[in-house]
Amino acid sequence: MTDTSVPNRRLGWVLGLTSTAYFMVVLDSVVVITALPRMQHDLHVSLSSLQWTLNAYGIAFAAGIITAAALGDRFGRRKLFNIGLALFTVASVACALAPGLSVLIVARTVQGLGGAVVLPLSLTILTAAFPIERRGMIVGIYGGLAGLAVAMGPIVGGAVTQGIDWHWIFWINVPIGVVAVFLGLRLLPESYGAPERLDLVGVGLVTAGVVALVWALGRSGDVGWSSAEVVGTLVAGAVLLVAFARWESSVREPLVPLGMFADRDFAIGNVVTFLMSGAIFAGGLLVTEEFQLARHFSPVGAGARLLPFFATPMLVSPLAGALSDRIGRRPIIVVGLSMLTGGFVWVAWHDSLHTSWVEIVIALLIAGVGISMALPTVPTAVLSAVAPQQMGKASGINYMAQRFGAVFGVAIGSTVFASYGGFASPATVAAGFKPAVWACCIFAGLGALAATAMSGRSKPAAEGESAVEGESAVEGEPAAEGEPAAVPIVA
Repeated sequence: MTDTSVPNRRLGWVLGLTSTAYFMVVLDSVVVITALPRMQHDLHVSLSSLQWTLNAYGIAFAAGIITAAALGDRFGRRKLFNIGLALFTVASVACALAPGLSVLIVARTVQGLGGAVVLPLSLTILTAAFPIERRGMIVGIYGGLAGLAVAMGPIVGGAVTQGIDWHWIFWINVPIGVVAVFLGLRLLPESYGAPERLDLVGVGLVTAGVVALVWALGRSGDVGWSSAEVVGTLVAGAVLLVAFARWESSVREPLVPLGMFADRDFAIGNVVTFLMSGAIFAGGLLVTEEFQLARHFSPVGAGARLLPFFATPMLVSPLAGALSDRIGRRPIIVVGLSMLTGGFVWVAWHDSLHTSWVEIVIALLIAGVGISMALPTVPTAVLSAVAPQQMGKASGINYMAQRFGAVFGVAIGSTVFASYGGFASPATVAAGFKPAVWACCIFAGLGALAATAMSGRSKPAAEGESAVEGESAVEGEPAAEGEPAAVPIVA
């Protein structure tokens, strides 16, 4: 094994470039929502058909994560990261120029694949570049941008669509992507995982299984959980993933080393990620619908009122991450998810059409601070539980858990909402909203409970993660005279 390291003068660029790419990909997953009515008018299609611009992005994103992480480990994380970012940028151009719905859905699928490459590798590159004792704070800054992107999505989408044209929600990616690729090729460090052959059978099984499950969860709201389509696809997805697990346990060079799940923090951390993501995404969607359809706020107005919920990670997550570096991950995660649960309980208990939106926003602020505490510490705990050469795969698994949690949470929340209410009037929206938010409370509460079983300790740096004097990650460039020791990136 060789040691590669990042000179301190470039660590800021690593944080800036990976965070920018992360922000752009997350923003694009939500920015389309508020533009759908205008897109429907211009493209002359039904709203249900247009929903596939969201579904195609989500399915491609979920299906490609683990494979992208494995390819990055084998062929170089920087190389694959920049390829994914370039693919995402080119697909954004195709989305902006799409003459009809079919082309737009294909372009959004390619965009989702690009995002599936960018997100896990951005986290791996960032985490590996910094020493373990600083990871909480750094991942806090990185994770805070995710909340800001989700919060800004409805506002940016609404403002751009109302002020210019919906095509520009895709055009704005292009200059950012071009600059990021150019700088990424020059300034990001290259690193590799274990030099293994790509497990093509594993790739096929996990991709087909994930597509089947995400498809079924996405369709459950339209055709019902008991429909033959949903039940059949869920069963097929489960069978494929069981076959994937059996294959991985027998193959010499697995796509996902199942031994990683023997570590308690890694296994429980991914369960917490699943539950936390389900609560956050379902809760955010439900509150957005309640604000717009029951209280009749505009998309921009609803997005502005959601800022306390989604934007607090930008301020709180770096502080929570730094604190977790000192006292351990478990207390920060447990307290954060307990606050998220408490904020949602307040909303579910008190909300009615006569409740002031200010009271709801205060409850969302409490929940948002809780999210801000858990958001950086959970992935930091997960990635710190594995060896440096396994970080790419660990990141892919963690993002997979996040994606599944979000889709499952939204599917459950939507089902509960439809069982008790509907969109016919503000009263029916309010009737479905409260029990659906109670479902989010259960997700968040189970996440807090699961987090209590984590070890709560910060693991020591893995062998080979100590500083390497005088080496650089970039083409063997020597460290500048008098420069502090570089931080190692791969062992």
